[in-house]
Amino acid sequence: MEIKAQSLYQEMQAMAAGAQMDIAPLAQQSNLNPSSQNFAEMLGQAINTVNDMQLDAKDQQIKFEMGDPNMSLADVMLAKEKSGIAFEATVQVRNKVMEAYKQIMNMPV
Repeated sequence: MEIKAQSLYQEMQAMAAGAQMDIAPLAQQSNLNPSSQNFAEMLGQAINTVNDMQLDAKDQQIKFEMGDPNMSLADVMLAKEKSGIAFEATVQVRNKVMEAYKQIMNMPV
């Protein structure tokens, strides 16, 4: 799985647009804020994806260490690097969200 910023951004936009369509009728019937639900759902999916990548990399590492002939060192290292990059990106997003939250909370009302 290749991680590219542009394709990741486009995929997130497509997911947000799809979720918007699914929640729009429900939001019209009630006083729900669809953008907050979309963000929470998208964030949860992103965290689950990163977790799955890390678990897959760990499984590949264990298989390689146990001598599985189908696993190469290059595949294991590539999976580990991809999961590490995905984790770092998630941490950066979390930091930006926290920074934005702090700025909003410090705004005078």
